[in-house]
Amino acid sequence: MHDSNNDFPVPASAAPAAQPHPLRFEFVGSGSEYFRIWIVNALLTIVTLGIYSPWAKVRTMQYFYRNTRLDNASFDYHGRPTAILKGRAIVFALAAVFQLTGHVSILLSLALGLALALVFPLLLVRSLRFRMANSSYRGLRFAFTGGDAEAYKVFLLWPALAVLTLYALAPLAHQRFKRYQHNHTRFGTAPFAIDAAAGGFYGVYLRAFGMMVAVGVLAAVVVGVLGHALGGSAGGAAMAFLAAVAGFYVALLSIGPFFMARLQNLVWNHTTLAPHAFRSEVRAGRLFFIFFTNLIVTVFTLGLFMPFAKVRSTRYRVESMTMLAAAPLDAFVAGETQQVGALGDAAVDWYDIDIAL
Repeated sequence: MHDSNNDFPVPASAAPAAQPHPLRFEFVGSGSEYFRIWIVNALLTIVTLGIYSPWAKVRTMQYFYRNTRLDNASFDYHGRPTAILKGRAIVFALAAVFQLTGHVSILLSLALGLALALVFPLLLVRSLRFRMANSSYRGLRFAFTGGDAEAYKVFLLWPALAVLTLYALAPLAHQRFKRYQHNHTRFGTAPFAIDAAAGGFYGVYLRAFGMMVAVGVLAAVVVGVLGHALGGSAGGAAMAFLAAVAGFYVALLSIGPFFMARLQNLVWNHTTLAPHAFRSEVRAGRLFFIFFTNLIVTVFTLGLFMPFAKVRSTRYRVESMTMLAAAPLDAFVAGETQQVGALGDAAVDWYDIDIAL
């Protein structure tokens, strides 16, 4: 864990620091409330052929931000739909031009693909800046200060190396991204920091891969037993195929919650905000149960349970988080507000674009 004493030195004669005070995150929204927002968003997005989707995103973000609480205060989101619409229009236009050039010339398509690869990291950085600059807690904004040069390493070089090594470097690429994201995020003037090593990411990825192999082997055994029992008939082949497909989806359903739970715990248990730390205690088994029951009910309700499912999973993941406050949080926020006001830097560097990262 990041050593806060290096950033906040105290005199040798000072009294020992008090034990951190745990502040639990809360999510106070309900599925019925979000359902009303979700259904209106869906209908208006369909009627407007997708044009309303940025307004739908802002309404959704504001609902989840404003219902997430820490120390009896809520977060807020201030993004403007027109900025999101502009960002999506840029991405749509780039994708359309790329598709058209593929029918004209292979060389032209390759050249445009290279140009898009060079531009995309810049768009991702600006999207991160937009998201943080439009997020606040107790009226104080967050900020992202990552530079473009490092973004090319995180969003272009490391993913390319991961592909070239058949994803052997994927955990390292993921660790580099989280380090770039957290080490360049701040709340007011207070910096976040992360010290999660690459070995932790390799541990999460290797366990998830091991689970996938185990489920795959089990599915293969079941398919083999069914095929043998049914004597190689057409019906047996069909049942074996269905068993293989079911095994594949069970593997995905099992691995997804495990990966999300372990990754959230790894990242936030190694993240600090100035003198404050965090603790994440997501249990993979519990998250799997939530995802599985959400899936079953969503299927039986023809998708109408989706907003309730999102609220259920969000509530569990949010309420598994605790902030270990080294000092009263209201005093910390007040101090940061004064420092930001003195710097004249409340919104940092505004980039009026969001590509829905």
